[in-house]
Amino acid sequence: MSQVSKSITKLAGLAAMALVLAACSQTNDPLSAARSKPPEIVIGPRIIDQAGAYRNFLDRTTAISPAFTDGASVSRAVATGSTIEPSQIMQGAIAYGVIVALEEPAFVAGVRAQAIGDVQRAQLAESITANPYNVLAIQGSGEAANRVTLVMAEDGQRLYDSGKAVKQAAYDVQKQAWSKVEVADRTGRLASAKAQASVLFDSDLSEADLRAHAAARRPTGGPVEPLYTQSVVRSVAVAALAVLGQAGPARNDAVGAVMQDPNISTCTRMTKLNLNQCLAVSKPYYEDIFCLGQHVMMDSGRCVIKASGQKEPYEARFIPTVKPNKPVKAAAPARKPAKKK
Repeated sequence: MSQVSKSITKLAGLAAMALVLAACSQTNDPLSAARSKPPEIVIGPRIIDQAGAYRNFLDRTTAISPAFTDGASVSRAVATGSTIEPSQIMQGAIAYGVIVALEEPAFVAGVRAQAIGDVQRAQLAESITANPYNVLAIQGSGEAANRVTLVMAEDGQRLYDSGKAVKQAAYDVQKQAWSKVEVADRTGRLASAKAQASVLFDSDLSEADLRAHAAARRPTGGPVEPLYTQSVVRSVAVAALAVLGQAGPARNDAVGAVMQDPNISTCTRMTKLNLNQCLAVSKPYYEDIFCLGQHVMMDSGRCVIKASGQKEPYEARFIPTVKPNKPVKAAAPARKPAKKK
């Protein structure tokens, strides 16, 4: 589908959403609608677990120090960084974006203003579930999307910058003898990294913890272009469902479908593939450090930044300096033998 076709589809969805909002603003029984209290914001346990796992991974991984002192410290760092599947990182980023969007008062008020009765709330939830971009027709959604964009970009940049420092350590430690020793049980180390990533990362953070964490965020940067990515829009859409009381456990399947961003799946698949290939051929410890910094941290951070729609970091390609060869003097032309007289 061309970009023009996609834009037309989104505009058509927003137009349909406008009709839904107009219908939601009317009711056959104004008094009963007015008496209908807005539901509590409901965030399903799955969303909380995904967002918490993401925050735990981000905090633990970016805390990895590039000051490695021996092979054991490298092995511990690789184990820490390999405990989450890249696709789970992105699901967690979107889930945490839901929490962030709910910290935008204008957005929460806008959702509640558009659906003041049970019927209207159900209609609005159905429309957003069918097409997440419909959420952008709600007042305050732009502010929520802007906030999610900036926070998601900050998280990705933080992971990328930490990975860059670790990657640099792979070159710095090569002067130390321990870094050139072959990694113990390389096959087992690779198998362990694959096994750990296949298990969903645990979270010990509650909804209150996450709400407090998101409320304390003060993302830098001004308004972003309103060409929001799918990941950002889907975060805001699920946040709207939460305000409508339609993001609880009973709607896990529907909400899970809204949170899927197919555009970012290739990025996460390549990250995991490159990590496994890197660990498979890595022998000395300094090469494991490189795998950790480049593929676990920098590549994952780049995927999160890409999901936010902000500019991805530029890393200059390393080109070794080659000394030019000394010019070779051209051989003197051979003299013709003198003719005998």
